[in-house]
Amino acid sequence: MSKLITTLKELIALPSISSADPKLDTSNQAVIDLLAERLADLGFSIEIQPVSENKSNLIATLGSGPGGLVLAGHTDTVPYDEGKWQSDPFIVDDRDNRFYGLGTTDMKGFFAVALEAISQICANLPADGKLQQPLILLATADEETSMAGARALAAAGKPKARYAVIGEPTGLKPVRMHKGVMMESIKLEGRSGHSSNPDLGISALDAMHKVIGELMSLRESWGKKYQNPAFEVILPTLNLASIHGGDAPNRICRHCELRFDVRLLPGMRNDEVRQSIKTRVDSALAGSQINAQFDSLFEGVSAFLEPETSELVKFAEKLTGHSAISAGFATEAPFMQELGMQTIVMGPGSIDCAHQANEYLAQDQINPAVDLLKSLIQQYCV
Repeated sequence: MSKLITTLKELIALPSISSADPKLDTSNQAVIDLLAERLADLGFSIEIQPVSENKSNLIATLGSGPGGLVLAGHTDTVPYDEGKWQSDPFIVDDRDNRFYGLGTTDMKGFFAVALEAISQICANLPADGKLQQPLILLATADEETSMAGARALAAAGKPKARYAVIGEPTGLKPVRMHKGVMMESIKLEGRSGHSSNPDLGISALDAMHKVIGELMSLRESWGKKYQNPAFEVILPTLNLASIHGGDAPNRICRHCELRFDVRLLPGMRNDEVRQSIKTRVDSALAGSQINAQFDSLFEGVSAFLEPETSELVKFAEKLTGHSAISAGFATEAPFMQELGMQTIVMGPGSIDCAHQANEYLAQDQINPAVDLLKSLIQQYCV
């Protein structure tokens, strides 16, 4: 496992933080370049797709044909709380049968595992060194914030393959569904005035009270219409996250903003949910002289559902001995499906330790993960 560990250490040492705060955000280019170099040495053709000024995707391909397998992951990590780490987050710390470091489980560890599996497969190819169907390693940018990398791929219509495995940490259990997510803002504009006489103004805060009532009513109606017992939380959720408005207790509130998120079950569409929200709010504010502005804080991720009859799902279940499950977190899986691929989410590590101090990858997950990826490559490419 020494080569794999070396690769893991090199990946973790390269900061690739994705953040909406420009002071924390860093480029992922060094990670892309490292992966590209390793894969080129194994005979892969390399395509680097610019996503933004300092962010890129990597599409590395070995072989050709109409089918094939994509092994996909994101190169970025979340920011870190420096004072809460027991070790340097950019230096892999080997202790307690775990590898600690920022991104070890979410999800640079997957790339180290994938490179090891690919190396072993390439070392044992037939004499002509050719695959029957293409093997593609996909590394994306900005999954943790905007999913800009996956969006750029979907817009470009590539890569093309028949199957895709996204190596997010699932404890090596296949995941065939997860909820979608939207993060929204509603801003109301009224008219300020002296609080001694309500007729002097139009209160945006009073109007927001009506809006919140409509959202809670809408949430209740969704809960009756959509339910899926495969999820820990079987209903769609709408979280009223923050509200800001007004500037003084003796002034009628002129401006008020509400921010909230919606977690959608498979079968719910982001655009339809947004329209339902707008229709309800506009109806509640009709005749009030309040101006409402609707904004999406990011484009959102669709709910993901791969049919239980999918060939890839059935093969992953056979390999792992686990029935496919649901996940509570969103991934790039809907974008892979949009490209026409049967898709599952499955990788080493636990989501429970992601996005927090002292993130780690359990060492007993590594060899089984390598073997699992080798079996997938053997099935769909060799």
